[in-house]
Amino acid sequence: MSSHYRQARYDEPLLCEIEMGSELGGDLPEGILPPSLARKELRIPQLSEVEVVRHYIRLSQMNYGVDTGFYPLGSCTMKYNPKICDEISGWPEVVDLHPYQDESTLQGALKLMYGLQEQLCAIAGVDAVTLQPAAGAHGEFTGMLIARAFHEANGELANRTQVVLPDTAHGTNPASAAMAGFEVVEIASKDGCTDLDALKAAVSDKTAAFMLTNPNTLGIFEDKVLEVAGIIHDAGALLYYDGANLNAIMGKTRPGDMNFDIVHFNLHKTFATPHGGGGPGSGPVGVKERLEPFLPVPTVERDGDEYYFDYDRPKSIGKVRSFYGNFGVLVRAYAYIRLMGGAGLKRATEMAVLNSNYLRAKLEKHYPLPHRQLRKHEFVLSGDILKKKGLKTLDLSKRLLDYGFHAPTIYFPHLVDEAIMIEPTESENQATLDSFADAMIQILNEDPDVVRKAPHSAAVKRVDDVQAARVPILTWKDMPAKK
Repeated sequence: MSSHYRQARYDEPLLCEIEMGSELGGDLPEGILPPSLARKELRIPQLSEVEVVRHYIRLSQMNYGVDTGFYPLGSCTMKYNPKICDEISGWPEVVDLHPYQDESTLQGALKLMYGLQEQLCAIAGVDAVTLQPAAGAHGEFTGMLIARAFHEANGELANRTQVVLPDTAHGTNPASAAMAGFEVVEIASKDGCTDLDALKAAVSDKTAAFMLTNPNTLGIFEDKVLEVAGIIHDAGALLYYDGANLNAIMGKTRPGDMNFDIVHFNLHKTFATPHGGGGPGSGPVGVKERLEPFLPVPTVERDGDEYYFDYDRPKSIGKVRSFYGNFGVLVRAYAYIRLMGGAGLKRATEMAVLNSNYLRAKLEKHYPLPHRQLRKHEFVLSGDILKKKGLKTLDLSKRLLDYGFHAPTIYFPHLVDEAIMIEPTESENQATLDSFADAMIQILNEDPDVVRKAPHSAAVKRVDDVQAARVPILTWKDMPAKK
């Protein structure tokens, strides 16, 4: 196999730079707006529809996404999203709603939200769900606020100041706990799983919660999770489930059955919303019955055939987001779950785990695989072997672009040297997986200088990451002038 992928590359000007033989902008028609609000002129390029369409099509051809190729981002679950879900979320009945409408005119939307809450309760084995959080980390933060409110109601908050988590935790867990006002205590893992002895030593009457991702970020299922739950609950603390890897267990087992008290979901990862570029997202949180009073306001409730927002919740942590959540994402998730059904969700899990272990078996002969062999939906290889050729995992990831593959997650989790985190999801067929494995293997045998200077065929070469982070260009007005 050889790298034959070529990405489109255009010297595409900004719309405001395209000359169409007429001046940019134009005067606003008089009488449209009050004089105090009207601009003297509106600086909008005067372009034909065909020019605008071609501009954006060319930009899309210089981009990469799950609709154009394999996107094996470990921990991110970048799977194919059915277009029917996008279509439904664009219906006028969805996009023309306004959050300030009277509840009597929102019965269809409220029924959908209530139904989604019931579906998520069934999938996770919890008793109540809030749909408000706008992203996964936001769901984590909400979960920690619920834990805080629970201990405060029991008169123990002054003492329960710590949140314990393993070094295999999902990346944003420590920040979410710290933002909620807790001291973070990290414990080392053992053979890729929670070390029970280390957990027992770390847990005390100061512990508010233990945050666990299962399967964890190594793709390993925490098979002693019931023992973990016992240790945490015996200490009077709460067990929090990070739902980043729910795609590995849905339909097969449930966090609630593992005795988790708080569960967050990533609807944008597990339930079919495209989430590249930082959004949109949705991170609902589910809880067991004893924590239900602390959910954010409002919750969506039902009284006979009527649905309503409930603000009368004296123990609630309050609002965590404007209005009621990312409704378009909720619609996509509801449609996806109804489309798949219980059997379909279970099948997705089975295929995700099968695809992961198929790739693992092909690649572990060439790249070191720390810890246990059998993984769930993802696995983490070490790129340490590349150092012998003067290369790094970063070089591998850039070279993969020349083969038409988006790079896996790299350098996470941090407990694996030169980490390569791969999650194929259930979307990909065997031919795609074989091609990806072949590329990973072939790169090991290529001229190191070719790999070090990659990508060669992408629309954009390597960028200065440090400069991009320190001096970001956030608007076309800051673009450097063309020479």
